[in-house]
Amino acid sequence: MEKTVVIVGALDTKGVEFEFVKSLIADAGLRTLVVDFGVMGEPAFTPDVTREQVAAAGGGDLVYLASGDHKDEAMQVMATGLAVVAAKLYDDGQLDGIIGMGGSGGTSIATSGMRALPVGLPKVMVSTMGGGDVSAYAGAKDITFMPSIVDVAGMNRISRRIYANAAGAIAGMVKMAAPTPVIEKPLITASMFGNTTPCVDHARNVLEQKGYEVLVFHATGAGGKTMESLIADGYIEASLDITTTELADEVCGGVFSAGPERCLAASRAGIPAVIAPGCVDMANFWGIETVPEKYQARNLYKWNPNVTLLRTNVEENRQIGELIAAAANAATAPVAIVLPLKGVSMLDSVDEDGKPGRFWDPEADRACYDAIKTHVKPGIPVIELDHNINDPEFADNCAALLLEMLGSKA
Repeated sequence: MEKTVVIVGALDTKGVEFEFVKSLIADAGLRTLVVDFGVMGEPAFTPDVTREQVAAAGGGDLVYLASGDHKDEAMQVMATGLAVVAAKLYDDGQLDGIIGMGGSGGTSIATSGMRALPVGLPKVMVSTMGGGDVSAYAGAKDITFMPSIVDVAGMNRISRRIYANAAGAIAGMVKMAAPTPVIEKPLITASMFGNTTPCVDHARNVLEQKGYEVLVFHATGAGGKTMESLIADGYIEASLDITTTELADEVCGGVFSAGPERCLAASRAGIPAVIAPGCVDMANFWGIETVPEKYQARNLYKWNPNVTLLRTNVEENRQIGELIAAAANAATAPVAIVLPLKGVSMLDSVDEDGKPGRFWDPEADRACYDAIKTHVKPGIPVIELDHNINDPEFADNCAALLLEMLGSKA
C-alpha cells in the first residue's frame, strides 16, 4: 500500500516552499496530503485539507480569525484544529509521516499536530527555531528539528538545499521499516541518572532475564516527561522509578524538572510501580555561574563543565518525600517505595574505608524518608534496605518486588 506523507503549513505565506517539498516527496514515490493552516491570505495552491476545515476542527471561525485582530486566538484555534486533523488522518490510515516548515508561529502550530501523533511515527520540522531550545515545541514526542538556516521565506541557494534535505529525510524515514522482533516482549520503564547507573543496569538485567524489555530514560526533565508520556499512552506494563531526581529540581528550581506531577503517570495508568528516592540528593543547574545566588554558599559540585549539582538540604528533602508519598497514594495498582538507608546516589555514600562521599548527608536523607512514611497511606509498603542505592542487593530487591507485582497482576 502506498504510504502518505502529510505536509502541514501556511500556504498563504510559504506556498512556493511547500509546493517544492511536495514535488520532491512525490518524486520519491510517496503520496502527499497537504494541510493548510494559514489564516490571512489565499493559499498558493489547493490543499487537501483547507484552512476552513482546520479552523472548524479547532472550534473557530476562519472569517472571524482572518480579520487580523485576533492573532493570538487564531494561533490557538489552528493549533488545536491541526492536532485534531492530524490525529484523524492517522486513525484513518492516511498519515505515515508528517513534515512542517515555518518560523516560531508556524513551528508552534505544526508541532501541535505532531505531538498528537504516536512516538515512532516520522516527524520532521524545518524551523527557524531549530538551532535553539525546542523543548516547548517537542514536548515528549520524537520530533526531528532541522534548522532552516535562513528564514522560511522564498527560494534561494541555501533554502533550496535545506528543503531538499528535509524532503529526503521524511521520505527516508517513511520508507524505512524497523525490523520487528519475533516476540514482542512486555515493556517496563526505568528512570536512571549517572549516579544510579549501576543500580538500574543490574535491575534491568534481572528483568530482561525474566522476559521483559526495559526502556531506560535519563532523568533530565525531558526524559521523565517522555517516560510518563509512554506510560499514559498505554505502552507500559510496569514502572521501575528508581531515579526520582527530577523532583529535586522541581523543589529547588533546577534545570531538570519534569513538573510537579512527576511520578504520577504509573498511578494514573493503573500499572505496578516500584519507587525509590534515587538521586534526590541533587538538583541540577548549568555552569556554576548559573546557580542562583541563594545557593552559592551551599554544597555545590561541578559534575562536568556544563552541569553543577546542588546538595539538597533537610527541608528540600522533606518536600521531595511528600511528593513521592503523594504519587504512591494515587496508585490504583500495586505500588511500593524502597528506601536505601546508605545513600541515594554515588555521591551520597561511604566508601570501603569509611570515607564519606561529597553529598553524604544522612540527616537530609532521613528527612525524605520520614516524610514518605508520615504521608503515605496505610497499606502501601515502605521497605527500608540497609544498602546504598547502587549496591546489587538493592537492585535485586527492587526487581524482585516488581516481578512479584507483575505476577500477582497476571
